[in-house]
Amino acid sequence: MKKRLALLFVSVVIATVAAFAENYPYRGDYLWVTVPDHADWNYTTGDDAKVEVQLYKYGIPVDGVEVEYAIGGDLMAADKTGTVTLKNGRATVDLGTMTTPGFRDCRLKATVDGSTTAHHVKVGFSPEKIEPVTELPADFKTFWDNNLAELAKVPLSYTVTPIERYSTDDFNAYLVKINVNSRRKAVYGYLFMPVDAEPGSCPVVLCPPGAGIKTIKDPLRHRYYPENGIIRLELEIHGLNPEMSDEQFNEISNAFNASSNGYLTNNLDDRDNYYMKWVYLGMVRAIDMLTSLPEWDGKNVIVQGGSQGGALAIVTAALDNRVNACVANYPALADMAGYTANRADGYPHFSKIPGMDTSEKRQTMAYYDVVNFARQLTCPVFMTWGYNDNTCPPTTSWATYNVITAPKEARVTPINEHWASDATERAHLDWIKTQLK
Repeated sequence: MKKRLALLFVSVVIATVAAFAENYPYRGDYLWVTVPDHADWNYTTGDDAKVEVQLYKYGIPVDGVEVEYAIGGDLMAADKTGTVTLKNGRATVDLGTMTTPGFRDCRLKATVDGSTTAHHVKVGFSPEKIEPVTELPADFKTFWDNNLAELAKVPLSYTVTPIERYSTDDFNAYLVKINVNSRRKAVYGYLFMPVDAEPGSCPVVLCPPGAGIKTIKDPLRHRYYPENGIIRLELEIHGLNPEMSDEQFNEISNAFNASSNGYLTNNLDDRDNYYMKWVYLGMVRAIDMLTSLPEWDGKNVIVQGGSQGGALAIVTAALDNRVNACVANYPALADMAGYTANRADGYPHFSKIPGMDTSEKRQTMAYYDVVNFARQLTCPVFMTWGYNDNTCPPTTSWATYNVITAPKEARVTPINEHWASDATERAHLDWIKTQLK
């Protein structure tokens, strides 16, 4: 049965790859190419940045068309606007400079044959010197130590159910439910265990999810972890069984995750009852579960995730000293107070949500801000992010990276928006292998 399932999966993968094995841009008539005059898209404060703009339709340079540009700080309103005219598909835009470390964003728009197409490009100015706006509360460590002590009083409890349709000849899949506290708060996940794993033989990797109330999409997307002898747990954070249908998840999300009542704003004015408190502690309880498995090698505990998952990876590594390696893509929840200094703030961008900008909420944010957990890290860290990301902007990723004093490596892919390439995802595993004890 597993072999038939594996063959079916391979055929689906081949069909998916074929669908995307098309020329860039995918199913689009227009192609923008933006080329900063510094190859790494980085400048020193005081430098003048210029970007060559290229626009193609059907692969043919667009000639004689005006391109409108609006230039401003990362996620900030434009402070410079104008137009340039394409000649043989090319023009140059002067982005100006910055006197303090940060990013300039050049937003582009053109109308060709009655159709409007848009693009943008961000460049950094001394980004390695960006400091977070968010301050570290004096009792930050005490607050979390006390919460961890309370968590430790609750006996570990979880269930494991085999999931045949996600199992193959190389690994077995299970649905796990992990109880977090005595009030029946729980998290679910899909656990992938290498077939015939011997006791004490496998590292464990925890993968927290991106933002939203949703099922665990494509649980097999990281199948190469168990295929390489690593136990992997793909987690959700809301206590919702991922076996529910997409329709059920959508109904729950529509009812309980609007901008006015979303989980990330739930009790934000109360640090002891903020929704994310039990999410953060749930990550530690998930580590408890993984390290209880007889197949765990007793040494290696890794966390890896992107966006909200990247935030939770950093949080977990800071809270739990069993974690010996952390991988974080473009972490959310980072430098959320950035807007108070007229600068880009981290997702979920509380500054844009009515009613969120109060002193009580800002105080709570600091206890849950990823930059303050990044300051606590002691294990090696591998971070990746792109410059064109407007969800988790590069300003906040650099602010997070710059406060890490533990051994760290960065893979910056400037052109990326809120995504990581397959090559970058595989590079995570390659880096994790170098960290195994």
